[in-house]
Amino acid sequence: MTLAFPDCSDGELAALALAGRQAAFAELVRRHQSWVYRLAYSHVRDADEAVDLTQASFVAAFAALRRYDTARSFRAWFSRIVINKCRDWHRRRAVRRMFAFALPIGEAHDVADETPWPDHAIGTKAELVRTMEAIATLPATLKEVLILRTIEERSEAETAEILGISQKAVETRLYRARTRLAEILKEI
Repeated sequence: MTLAFPDCSDGELAALALAGRQAAFAELVRRHQSWVYRLAYSHVRDADEAVDLTQASFVAAFAALRRYDTARSFRAWFSRIVINKCRDWHRRRAVRRMFAFALPIGEAHDVADETPWPDHAIGTKAELVRTMEAIATLPATLKEVLILRTIEERSEAETAEILGISQKAVETRLYRARTRLAEILKEI
């Protein structure tokens, strides 16, 4: 009898992957890779970095699979891993930026290219780029809630679970994020 992995729940696939069935983890990757990439891209706004973060997130998830509680949503558990990988990326980037300024001016131009990617096709490109740049300036606590609730369309309860905060905190942070985003967009 052949097991049909697409018919299995995420919890069943996790258990099978822990039992050594590589195809079960491959099914988890297939099932979740697009939203993981979108979440990473929403945080870093760089396609190559988002691919790297997606891969790193799956590696970390596989390593932590024994700690996954099948009573919880796999997506919520995995979102926490992705967000942590994005936070790590931002910390590393801040350190790299600090060292970039320490280099002689002739060498610093090769360290980072801050030009936005011109691959935005939703709505007007200029408006999308402007909005994503504004979102990028928000503090992490506001940006994460805004991305999860509006871009990833997560429920208030799921967002609270992912971030480890109360639903009221999600509601408050979302309000603050939208208010601050409106202020930023008026300024630019």
